[in-house]
Amino acid sequence: MTHDAIDDLAIPRPAPAAEPGPLDDRFYDLVEARFRRIVRDHPDFATFIGIHTEDHRLGDGERDAVLGEIAAERAHLAAVEALDVAELSADARFERDLEIHNVRRDLFDSEVQRLWERRSTALDGIGDPLFALFARDFAPLAERLDAMTSRLEAAPHFLEQSKSRAVVPQVRLWQTIEIETAGEIPALFDEIGAAGAGVLGPAEKRRLDAAIRATKTAVADYRTWLEGTLAGGTDDWALGRERYDELVALRGFDGVDADAILAIGEEQLELNRAGRVAAAREIDPTVDEKTVVGRIKSDHPATFAAALDAYREVMYRARQHLIDHDIVTVPDDERIEVIATPEYIRNVIPFAAYFDPPKFDADPNGIYIVTPSVGNDANAMREHNYSSISNTSIHEAYPGHHLQLSVAGKHPSLTRALTNAPEFVEGWGMYSEQMMREQGFDDAANFRLNMYTDAIWRACRIILDVRMHRGEIGVDDAVRYMVERTSFETSNARAEVLRYTYTPTYQLSYLLGKVLLLQLRADEQARLGDRFSLKTFHDTLLRNGSLPISFHRRLLEGGSGRRALGGAPGTDRLAAR
Repeated sequence: MTHDAIDDLAIPRPAPAAEPGPLDDRFYDLVEARFRRIVRDHPDFATFIGIHTEDHRLGDGERDAVLGEIAAERAHLAAVEALDVAELSADARFERDLEIHNVRRDLFDSEVQRLWERRSTALDGIGDPLFALFARDFAPLAERLDAMTSRLEAAPHFLEQSKSRAVVPQVRLWQTIEIETAGEIPALFDEIGAAGAGVLGPAEKRRLDAAIRATKTAVADYRTWLEGTLAGGTDDWALGRERYDELVALRGFDGVDADAILAIGEEQLELNRAGRVAAAREIDPTVDEKTVVGRIKSDHPATFAAALDAYREVMYRARQHLIDHDIVTVPDDERIEVIATPEYIRNVIPFAAYFDPPKFDADPNGIYIVTPSVGNDANAMREHNYSSISNTSIHEAYPGHHLQLSVAGKHPSLTRALTNAPEFVEGWGMYSEQMMREQGFDDAANFRLNMYTDAIWRACRIILDVRMHRGEIGVDDAVRYMVERTSFETSNARAEVLRYTYTPTYQLSYLLGKVLLLQLRADEQARLGDRFSLKTFHDTLLRNGSLPISFHRRLLEGGSGRRALGGAPGTDRLAAR
């Protein structure tokens, strides 16, 4: 194997255990080797986490590259499973269990769901790496533009390579999304080109412009190819009951199966509908709920620029509330910016999203994106009403995703950095919405009504996630279901539902995660009694990283060999985060 910059990269690992195992270093060597391989194979991932040795590259789009990654993952899993757990410390055993969980989960995606060969996503493979360079200020703009130019120069070849993955009928619904993206992504290229004016020298600007022209031509050709796949495509996108149940079992949902999850969704839908009715009556008992909801949605900033300012204002008020009321520790070094969602991804992010601070950047910041509208909907500003802005900013910023992921990124474990546990990440965001009302932040009836509205939406996500992937309901019926129960505009509801078709079990993670976290909190209160501290509970969860709830339970109850939540201070090295 050739030597490259990734081989020289300094990689952290957890501090030695108090009672080390003979195979601890062997295990962490395997973890580190896998991490370096992933960084090498996925330059866009490297950029997002703050490793900038790969900023000038795109990954290999060929089908054979994916098959090679699957083989490497299989070999890694076998090597980790072969380790004698009796020769590992308690800390390393926990990390080993988590590593096995991660790899098995990833292999399901690549070997069973196989989105990579059923859905063409090459435009994300171009747009995301460019956005990571464009939006983050880790280096001078001219330096980042040089890397963007290199990635643009590689884009036509990458688009051509990606076609080799489509050896089975492509899902028409997903191809339609990619076709829409092909019409929108040139706007990102134009933004990059405009940013180069006055920053780059004449030769560098000519090079950038030439790369943009070539990539636009390649995208147009790729769009024509996409359109050609529709005739021989398929409308079969659902996982089916058996594979769906298999995926749920792999998620580490603290013992909850798909039938129980569906029951939770239906129960939560009724509970939160009742809560919204009560809040509407509190606001105005003389009119019906729909009228009250309409009034709240009509109370919005005049322009999207003003809405962005409102998002910023409320998230910083929330941050100060956390500090003033001693709810959770807020690090001094975290920072966040709020920007409009790039056009090329607005068709799949109808409301808002968050990009976490790069783990390896010297001065990391989070990015909170907000979508102005979907399809230039004239009613789009109604979704940016002041009550919604409060709830969304709690979820995305403080104490939601930004705070949680900023703290999680400080943990030295590479295994935890690669863990995909949306039931904790998204669950924490939803838990934060309720917890902040409990703690007196924006707890007036209009804010609570919007909180219930968002919870109704997430309950619908649970129900639709399960039922759609079991093949019980299709897209059009799901959109109608969503509109009827949430009062969403149809364009936003459709963008939501389209995302559900290719992200099985992700969308249900929001409200399910909140329910599981509330249960975990109740269990800790019962276990610790007078020793329970809400702030300590929150701090312990955040500093342990973005783990499945079942793994958090093990840590809280002392299952890793470290102290449990109520133990003596100063003995938990995880606090160093």
